[in-house]
Amino acid sequence: QAQLVESGGGLVQAGGSLKLSCAVSGRTFSRYNMGWFRQAPGKDREFVAATIWTTPYYANSVRGRFTVSRDNAKNTVYLQMNNMSPEDTAVYYCAAGASDNYAEPTKYDYWGQGTQVTVSS
Repeated sequence: QAQLVESGGGLVQAGGSLKLSCAVSGRTFSRYNMGWFRQAPGKDREFVAATIWTTPYYANSVRGRFTVSRDNAKNTVYLQMNNMSPEDTAVYYCAAGASDNYAEPTKYDYWGQGTQVTVSS
């Protein structure tokens, strides 16, 4: 069992920045691959970013703007979002799993409750 809690969402203007955090409990954090996904109303859940060991992976839509990182000592993964646009508006979820198939939501074992991110134009 693992519990994931996202925080840091909110309202930001286009071109601004937000930093999301995901705190993990109930497991050895360093053993998990961590992913970020987002879902807008009426849309499918979309891969955003992931970290496997020290290697980051990004969706094409966010590459160059978003940065994923993790702090094993704090059992926390982060998503730094810069130069945001209204297309980034969604509920953002963090996920933990053991699979290296980082972009596939069904391969993750644990999910947070989500945090709303809204970007105004």
